[in-house]
Amino acid sequence: MKQKPSFAFIATSWVALFIGIAGYIIGLWNAQMQLNEKGYYFTILMYGLFAGVSVQKCVRDRLEGIPVTDIYYGISWVSTILTLVLLAVGLWNATLLPSEKGFYAFAFLLSIFGAISVQKNTRDSQAAKVTDNINN
Repeated sequence: MKQKPSFAFIATSWVALFIGIAGYIIGLWNAQMQLNEKGYYFTILMYGLFAGVSVQKCVRDRLEGIPVTDIYYGISWVSTILTLVLLAVGLWNATLLPSEKGFYAFAFLLSIFGAISVQKNTRDSQAAKVTDNINN
């Protein structure tokens, strides 16, 4: 039996996603760095969000017996790890205060967590809706 996630969990996931993304982007907007550096960090965020959701989907598909090619599964994991490495390398070499580096790292991780949670909730809600329709 599929159970729909609670409203509190759904709301918390969306709040985490928006706070993480908004904080990261507002930090970039106000940062005293060149435009190409801002583009680098923004691209890592967008790539990370996509990669994180792709990993969640692949893992969930495999658990539910839905076919996922090994190449897509592998690319999803490599992409997720790559975004973390690229962010770490970028922050390590950046001329930012340690507090700014920590801010970007945690905003990034909160964003990825939020995206994965929202994807999970969306999928669970859809599965619960299908189950309810079948039972009624």
